[in-house]
Amino acid sequence: QKIAPKILQLLTEWTETFPYDFRDERMMRNLKELAQRIASGDEMYRKNVQQLLQNLIRKLAAVSQYEEVLAKIDATSTDRLTVLKTKPQSIQRDIITVCNDPYVLAQQLTHIELERLNYIGPEEFIQAFVQKDPLNNDKSCYGDQKKTRNLEAYVEWFNRLSYLVATEICMHVKKKHRARVIEYFIDVARECFNIGNFNSLMAIISGMNMSPVSRLKKTWAKVKTAKFDILEHQMDPSSNFYNYRTALRGATQRSLTAHSNREKIVIPFFSLLIKDIYFLNEGCANRLPNGHVNFEKFWELAKQVSEFMTWKQVECPFERDWKILQYLLTVPVFSDDALYLASYESESPENHIEKDRWKTLR
Repeated sequence: QKIAPKILQLLTEWTETFPYDFRDERMMRNLKELAQRIASGDEMYRKNVQQLLQNLIRKLAAVSQYEEVLAKIDATSTDRLTVLKTKPQSIQRDIITVCNDPYVLAQQLTHIELERLNYIGPEEFIQAFVQKDPLNNDKSCYGDQKKTRNLEAYVEWFNRLSYLVATEICMHVKKKHRARVIEYFIDVARECFNIGNFNSLMAIISGMNMSPVSRLKKTWAKVKTAKFDILEHQMDPSSNFYNYRTALRGATQRSLTAHSNREKIVIPFFSLLIKDIYFLNEGCANRLPNGHVNFEKFWELAKQVSEFMTWKQVECPFERDWKILQYLLTVPVFSDDALYLASYESESPENHIEKDRWKTLR
């Protein structure tokens, strides 16, 4: 009974900070057994244990519900893609008819980013990379039931947004319409930068740099690219994304002294965050040459994941527009082949490689 309060405190912090650990039935079973032993000795402990389990079950139910919603969104998107292939004329809308204000679109993208960030558990970073017990390579983790669905869904969202940007540009037959969409997305990207939404910013830039879009020279000639050049400079990958990392530090500092949720928003370029954590985990030994635990490595890992946890808890201050959100999440996007085909039909192939590819696509 002397150590019961400390064990209870540990379990409370564990279930609140890393609830997804207990999606594994073995972990949940162990937790319930330990909780039962603590509760059996004292009425007050029994109430606290009951509260702990109720809170945990509520959190796990919420994430299961969220994952079901994600699955439905994917299914809706697939259904619409079938319609697009069979009856292209039945889908007339484009992004500008749905939302003609780039600032509002940037805000709605921020809604999606923050919601998806919020459901990524810090455990998922560890489960993504660690297959063995970090301090005993002979012993496997409970990672044999790896659960990184929300982390993977967030990476898929980045790819979807890139393809959506490319689709919205390439789907237009007229050059002036394509140029207008490019300028629109440049304004969306700039507002994402101002908000601190670096993930959407990078996805938009990636979409505009895809070959089917970047090859449209006559279209780009009609675009005022000065703003785009500045954004590309900010997200330039040279010197290990030095410019982006500087901007991220600035946004992080702003969030620490913020008085409003808008100023607190920091949405990192997620693929780079994953890469940083991966290389930190793989590049540094878990133990020092003398056999001691390499605490510096684990502190650095904890620092990066803790920073991420702070960012994901920010509530989005912007008003939701369900019509725009639905469009962003479910409108069909072109495949690589469809993008190239649309691109070649807008501006004819210029060399043998492009001409050969066009022949195979037609």
